[in-house]
Amino acid sequence: MSAPSFEELLSSARHSAVHLEMRDGYMAEPALDAWKAGSRADHLAEDEDFQQWLGWVRDATERGVRVRRARVFSTPESDYIRWEYFISDANAAAGEEIRWLPRRQATDIAFPGNDFWVFDSRTVVVLHFTGDGEAAGEGWMELNADPHVLQLCTAAFEAVWERAIPHAEYRPG
Repeated sequence: MSAPSFEELLSSARHSAVHLEMRDGYMAEPALDAWKAGSRADHLAEDEDFQQWLGWVRDATERGVRVRRARVFSTPESDYIRWEYFISDANAAAGEEIRWLPRRQATDIAFPGNDFWVFDSRTVVVLHFTGDGEAAGEGWMELNADPHVLQLCTAAFEAVWERAIPHAEYRPG
C-alpha cells in the first residue's frame, strides 16, 4: 500500500492541519523571478498547482478544518520570504491562517530538523528538501508515526504560533 498523497491527507483531516516552515528559501519559481524584477502582478493566478492548493485549503476550511501555517525566518528577510509574504494574501483568503516569527525570537524553541505538517494532532508528514530548496526526490514527504516526533513537532508548532505575528499585522523589513 502506498503512502497517501498530500491532497488525501488534507481532505481526510477532521479538525486541524498545521505546517511549520523553517527555511529562508525553497524551490525556484518563475513567479518569484518576475516579482524580483519588480512585477507585482498576480503571476500565480495561472499557476495550476497554486490554484489547486488554494482549492484544497478552501475545501478543508469549509468543512471546519483549521489550517495554520507558521514561518520561522532570518532577518533581514530573503527575497523568497518577502515574495512569500506578497503571495500569502491568497492563502489567507482561502482560509489559511498564517503567522511569521523572526528566527531571533525562536532561539529557545526546540525544533525538529525539517519542515513538517501535522494532521489532526496525530499524523506527521516530514518534508525533506535539498540545499537549494527543491523537494529531495522520491520520498521527500515522509509519514512518521513516532509519538516522540509527533510531540516534538506539535510542541514546536504551538510555541512558534503563540509568539508569531499574524499575517495581517506583519510587515517585512
